Amino acid sequence: MTSTKTLTIDNFIAGKWEGSAERFEVRDPGRTADIVATVAVADAGAVDRAVNAAHAALKIWSEVSVEKRAEAVLHAADLIEAEADKGLDGLVGVVVRETGMLPAEITMEFRGAAFASRDNVEAARIALEPRIIEDEASIVRIEHKPIGVVAAIVPWNAPIVLLIRKFAPALVAGDTLVIKTPPTAPAGIALLMEKLAPLFPEGVINVVHGGAETGAALAAHPKVRLVSFTGGGVAAKAIMKTAAETLKNVQFELGGNDAAIVLDDFDLDGQIPTLAAGAFHRSGQFCFAIKRLYVPTSIYDAFFDKLAAHLDKVRIGHPLHPETTFGPINNGAQLSYLKGLIQKTRDAGGELIELGTPVSPETWDEGNYLRPVLVKDPGPDFDIVTCEQFGPVLPVMRYMDEDAVVELANGTDYGLGSSVWTSNFDRGAAFARRLEAGMTFINKNAQSRLGRRHMPFGGIKQSGIGTENSELGLAEFTEIHAMNFHKV
Repeated sequence: MTSTKTLTIDNFIAGKWEGSAERFEVRDPGRTADIVATVAVADAGAVDRAVNAAHAALKIWSEVSVEKRAEAVLHAADLIEAEADKGLDGLVGVVVRETGMLPAEITMEFRGAAFASRDNVEAARIALEPRIIEDEASIVRIEHKPIGVVAAIVPWNAPIVLLIRKFAPALVAGDTLVIKTPPTAPAGIALLMEKLAPLFPEGVINVVHGGAETGAALAAHPKVRLVSFTGGGVAAKAIMKTAAETLKNVQFELGGNDAAIVLDDFDLDGQIPTLAAGAFHRSGQFCFAIKRLYVPTSIYDAFFDKLAAHLDKVRIGHPLHPETTFGPINNGAQLSYLKGLIQKTRDAGGELIELGTPVSPETWDEGNYLRPVLVKDPGPDFDIVTCEQFGPVLPVMRYMDEDAVVELANGTDYGLGSSVWTSNFDRGAAFARRLEAGMTFINKNAQSRLGRRHMPFGGIKQSGIGTENSELGLAEFTEIHAMNFHKV
């Protein structure tokens, strides 16, 4: 079992740890009396020192060849994978304690982060290659240059992999980083970056901690040229307003109200576990989780019963308990929001079915625990249908007409992910093309290994600006320099 000692986490600036008078506590979501870490708050002065360190290092790192930058990022991938191999004895244990996610989930997150590093190196060898067009009169040459200092603002739900999806493309592109950690899960990021920093010139990687004020100071800093933010729409709008003052670029991966549409040829016996994972993996705490589920009337009752029976097998408890298959909610604020949403649904007349069994009922109140909940036949205007839950509460609606269900699925300001569930690939692909989303998955609400390398990850409408992954995502961390040579 991982250590339960309290960590001291400071800001990491120009290769050195830097404390502060103001600190905050990070608590174990499954046992909130336990303090995982005390963490230094980065005030405006600390943010300025971090950005200036990154800006100074930019002059060195941007001149390093793409090949050498790629070597460093690949070495980083090896170190990240080594942490996955250590299990609870390494940083996996730290991240389990601060996020409340299961050890297997965090181990796979580290492995996914290593994949993301290698994938971005592969993408860079294509995306950063100059493009040359020539005719008898002139030559056009288009190059991608580093954009500069990148502020990477990371959420709590998958802090390692979501950071590395910014870290890897930024560094292989020649940029430098100031990372702002999430207040409820900062420790794993800071300790991982300490391990990776020696691979790069001093100041290339900097880490600061804090809340909205720290993020605002980063977004306002004139030497930051890109803010890459994963989180919620309210914070994104505030960042965008601040960033406008210095006309810096923004890249946002935001929330969703992701619809899943089951077609009438769905395999009731074989696909239920996969679909359930698409909504309830990480206790529903991931951005592209299924938030709304539409099922044909012809199979609705049988489908609902099988889904409920599957979810009723989960064991809810502390992630380090060997019998736990379903972990807690990360923080008290999110737990309170979800409980309020459940109560509003109940008050509106919704039929709620709570499922699963607590591992330790006697310690239930010691953590941020919530059983998975299905909502049967809610009205289309119920808050549970129109919002982003970000937790294990799923509305299941019935439909009769495919055109009508497409209209319902698209009738939202969000557009992150979506999914279609069918036994017929061609039918699923045709249906997917009608959905308004940045991404559509067919028969699994997740990216395959091929998808993680080549599928741009991002949303449309209120779900984001720009994209991550693939050559398209890497290009967001660059600026274009075009040249036109005249022969005559």
